[in-house]
Amino acid sequence: MSITILGGGGFLGLKLARRLARDGQVGGRPVEALTLFDLRPPPAPEGAPFPVRSLGGDVSDPAAVAEAVQPGTRVVVHLAAVVSAQAEADFDLGLKVNLHGTLAVLSACRALPSPPRVVFTSSVASFGGGQGAVLPDDARQVPENSYGAQKAMGELLLADASRRGMVDAVSIRLPTVTVRPGRPNKAASSFVSAILREPLLGLPAELPVGEDFAVWICSPRRAVEWLLHAMGMDTAGMGADRGVNPPGMSAKVGDMLAALERVAGPAARALVRRAPDPAVAAIVGGWPAAFTAERARARLGFSEQEPLDELVRAFVEDDLEETRRDRGL
Repeated sequence: MSITILGGGGFLGLKLARRLARDGQVGGRPVEALTLFDLRPPPAPEGAPFPVRSLGGDVSDPAAVAEAVQPGTRVVVHLAAVVSAQAEADFDLGLKVNLHGTLAVLSACRALPSPPRVVFTSSVASFGGGQGAVLPDDARQVPENSYGAQKAMGELLLADASRRGMVDAVSIRLPTVTVRPGRPNKAASSFVSAILREPLLGLPAELPVGEDFAVWICSPRRAVEWLLHAMGMDTAGMGADRGVNPPGMSAKVGDMLAALERVAGPAARALVRRAPDPAVAAIVGGWPAAFTAERARARLGFSEQEPLDELVRAFVEDDLEETRRDRGL
């Protein structure tokens, strides 16, 4: 199968590409070619047993996306996005990338000889409800931020296109992915990774919310597993509902800091200091802190999130040294 990853230069795109290069297959079918697309051409994974194209371009440019999604493409993984706080601060940029980018992806997919599988990364931010919510699988998406609204729009477009036989879509509403490698980004939820990543690097971190604040999270390892599963799964049982609430974990900030202390010691936890930020709290405070995720577990075969201590250790094992090098530490 030929695969295109849009947003292939981001941390999840790079991890997914490396995993494809390692495994050489998805769902028992060999990978025959891989295209990576981002604003700048992403690096090709080492040792890939198949040809890799790396392209640079704007995901909202239909011609650029059409170049990345060429005839023969069987799977399109759409990761490209403007993240939450940036989309809230710049409404037009959020619309351009998150909505018009998805329209460009749909246009490119419709031009293919046969409908491809499209794996779309939606978000927990497409729901409202706040800290007290435990959302069932049939909960309405009532986002309280522009990023979540744009992700919900993308889900509806792809669900309707699936109904019409244009694509075969799976929209994964990702939890906050923690611990993100590299540098802080413009996501409102960036602090969730920073309070673990920065102390593990020996750096201070600021906490904009209280320790009793709860977040629906998953590890990068689990996010990649979910993407791979969505790329190869049988979608016949999904019906018209192409959105998936995967089985993440509801964790309070204090519990995350306790896991940091168990893994790295009290000195690491001491590097986190309280720094209230009402703007960040206003965005993330509207996101639900828990989902039942029964459909993903019982019917769709998505795997469970690891415990908190394992989540922290996974960053140490997978990403700590590369993050040190990337940041010149």
